[in-house]
Amino acid sequence: MNPYVLTTLILSLGLGTTLTFASSHWLLAWMGLEINTMAIIPLMAQQHHPRATEATTKYFLTQATAAAMILFASTMNAWTMGDWNINQISHPLATTTVTLALALKIGLAPMHFWLPEVLQGLNLTTGLVLSTWQKLAPFALILQISQNTNPALLTTLGVMSALVGGWGGLNQTQLRKLLAYSSIAHLGWMIIILQFMPALTLLNLTIYITMTSTMFLSLKIMASTKINSLALAWPKTPTLTTLIMLSLLSLGGLPPLTGFMPKWLILQELAKQDLPITATIMAMSALLSLFFYLRLCYTTTLTTFPNTNNTTSPWRLKSTQITLPLTITIILTLMLLPVTPAITTMF
Repeated sequence: MNPYVLTTLILSLGLGTTLTFASSHWLLAWMGLEINTMAIIPLMAQQHHPRATEATTKYFLTQATAAAMILFASTMNAWTMGDWNINQISHPLATTTVTLALALKIGLAPMHFWLPEVLQGLNLTTGLVLSTWQKLAPFALILQISQNTNPALLTTLGVMSALVGGWGGLNQTQLRKLLAYSSIAHLGWMIIILQFMPALTLLNLTIYITMTSTMFLSLKIMASTKINSLALAWPKTPTLTTLIMLSLLSLGGLPPLTGFMPKWLILQELAKQDLPITATIMAMSALLSLFFYLRLCYTTTLTTFPNTNNTTSPWRLKSTQITLPLTITIILTLMLLPVTPAITTMF
């Protein structure tokens, strides 16, 4: 892609998200979401491959539907209540419609069906942008309207996403689909606690972005998109393979790694809110996710693929890719748990 075009698209991505962050008017927020969508579509379709074209079409139709729902709901709220302010949305039908539209935008269950298919059709770099940056603008709106949203709706979305994210990843062999179901499960944890402590949602979103960035950057360096290609990673990059295993355990939420922090704090807060059944369901759903993370760890570090592999043979050549972002995100993914007391004092 032409560097000038690429620069324009990346700046437009930033502009769309910033517009949504800074807006208090529904039309301006909707405009930011649309700029965001229009900027990433050429990045998704740049491979000129049928799978990429299919993924781009699915993403465009999904995002256009969600944007139309947001515009309809905000107009209905302004018609009945006379207010375009995001914080002041109060009509029950408008609030529910906006929440469902934003859930569709980020891929919460049961509106999650597009996310694994779209992510499977993208390269790892665009998949990283879709899994991290594209979640920020809708989450900014979800945070602003969370106090007016029906608590039962948020709880249902959170529990369903955690269960679907864990269950859907069990039989996957494509790494991008696994990361998509991982994203759905983590989004469920963020939504379930939103009505009680929004600061925990922000913390979970930050840690999720860090861990997901680590995985995408690692897979990009190793050029791996399937589980069986990970079995060939150990002779090629043993140090990175070990760090990937630890990062996967952090994604699963095992102590003493960073991923344990948000799950621990969220379960603690759910227990404080007298919701033991919800907390138990969320903890059990984390075991589903942990199973496929452990399967990935086993494949990556403890096996060697026994048959003739169809992928390109791994050569131990010196990588020319930039590894500084990966180094930073790996450190954050593995070592933030000891600062939990300092973080909790900020809530």
